[in-house]
Amino acid sequence: MSVRELVVLGTASQVPTRHRNHNGYLLRWDGQGLLFDPGEGTQRQMLRAGVAAHDINRICITHFHGDHSLGLAGVIQRINLDRVPHPVTAHYPASGERFFERLRYATAYRETVRIAQQPVSADGELDRAKGYALTARKLSHPVESYGYRITEPDGRRMLPERLAAHGIAGPDVGRLQRDGELNGVTLDEVSEVRPGQSFAFVMDTRLCDGVHALAAGVDMLVIESTFLDEDVQLAKEHGHLTAGQAARVAADAGVRHLVLTHFSQRYADPEEFERQARAAGFTGELTIAKDLLRVPLPKRR
Repeated sequence: MSVRELVVLGTASQVPTRHRNHNGYLLRWDGQGLLFDPGEGTQRQMLRAGVAAHDINRICITHFHGDHSLGLAGVIQRINLDRVPHPVTAHYPASGERFFERLRYATAYRETVRIAQQPVSADGELDRAKGYALTARKLSHPVESYGYRITEPDGRRMLPERLAAHGIAGPDVGRLQRDGELNGVTLDEVSEVRPGQSFAFVMDTRLCDGVHALAAGVDMLVIESTFLDEDVQLAKEHGHLTAGQAARVAADAGVRHLVLTHFSQRYADPEEFERQARAAGFTGELTIAKDLLRVPLPKRR
């Protein structure tokens, strides 16, 4: 059975707290697993969340600050220790390739798995896999940073009442889907477009064109909201977003499910992020991320 869900491994910005691990997010997309920004402690959080090294097909690093990448060494060594049977692809800003290499080979271990390195140097499509396309857009942060978006191609939804009206049933439905036409009846006459699902991952950044492009129309947006709105100047200086800014992006983009994360340790009440997001005008489904939370993608449109 296909599963599409976000597994939250950690939600803290800069430093972990008693209740929040460094960043880490696994997106389960049918039989694929995409690990985003494995910060320090990710390997242990995977164990606590029931995520295995075998679940990882792709690693996506937004930028090389420690809270987004220090767990990479342990994750890569675990992938090799467990002899993951499939290739793993790693994406990261090309300007940080030296950091990736240092983390990949931080200590001695036996390499048993092929990890393909595909650094990101410009906006655009990075890869096409079974069931989705992966794209990247540059963000605005003191170090080079990219956000990622996964988009499923549109499909078609067969309409039973129209099929019945044309007397099409059983194996003939499959023939019509395959050939696009059957006995003068076209596929367009008995079906409608089924929009593909989409997911965007936006970490450390100020407001910029890349944020809006990644968020446009997605079913689920995972986005940093390091600061509350009263600290907007501090957010701008350090290259981050506030809860209100992130929520306004989501509202303007038509996001269906907004997941706020990457919270500064200075705030004791996580519910204030929800209050500010609602005050900013976001009316869709909203999750304030917590470590080890599982968040399913919204049902298809």
